[in-house]
Amino acid sequence: MDIQVLGSMSVRVAGHSVAPSAPKPRQVLALLALHADQMVPVSTLTAELWGHKPPRSARATLQTYVLQLRDLIGEALAREGSGREGAKDVLVTLPGGYRLQTGGGSVDFRDFERRAATGFHAMDAEDYQGATHKLREALALWSGEGALADIQAGSLITMEVERLEEARLFALDQRIEADLRLGRHRTHEGLHAQFMLALHRSGRRGEALRAYQQLHTTLVCELGLEPSVPLQRLQRSIRAQSDAVEVGGTAGHATEARGATPGFRVAAARVC
Repeated sequence: MDIQVLGSMSVRVAGHSVAPSAPKPRQVLALLALHADQMVPVSTLTAELWGHKPPRSARATLQTYVLQLRDLIGEALAREGSGREGAKDVLVTLPGGYRLQTGGGSVDFRDFERRAATGFHAMDAEDYQGATHKLREALALWSGEGALADIQAGSLITMEVERLEEARLFALDQRIEADLRLGRHRTHEGLHAQFMLALHRSGRRGEALRAYQQLHTTLVCELGLEPSVPLQRLQRSIRAQSDAVEVGGTAGHATEARGATPGFRVAAARVC
């Protein structure tokens, strides 16, 4: 099984999608995917689907959703035709809950966390070339509008998504700092635009504007250059508190972040 949540959800068995189209079963699959290879209690799934006031039929309805997921898994396994395992071996029933077995397949958010951790260790060791390489690999795993952007999320999925978005924002900050340490002031403007937009959309408008000001100071003092036109346009849009901020031109398109990391720091810039 291969799982992708750093963008639109993709769950594939034997190369075939097993993601249902109905919102509630997709929500169940998303929560199981976020805890792949771990047991998710029935109470947790119920709380995600219906909050603190589940209907009397909650358990039976959840079982129906699980059966629907198993039907899709079974169809995917039948296409493979190996006969090595059944749907119940992939979506396992345990006392009190369910577990989604990956069978050694890929899980993108865990790959992201491993690569980012390697990048952070490189930063601590002042290996900025190694840090930017690993952090670039980690950030490249993200796509679209953010983690599980196409999922109807309850409180538990929302919490997990915020955790992932915080990790992404911190990795982006460290990538920017590594580039600055390597003297790549102009080439990292696209990353800086993503960073500003992520801060702005997570409710940290002041920090986004300070990030721009720090970059402006660095470019002017060290290179005698102004920030690019697209980045200046982004700064003006954030200052105007635009509800639909887009990054164009050489800065690229930034993606939305739902959360922000406590104690998060903007990459430092030198003052003239």
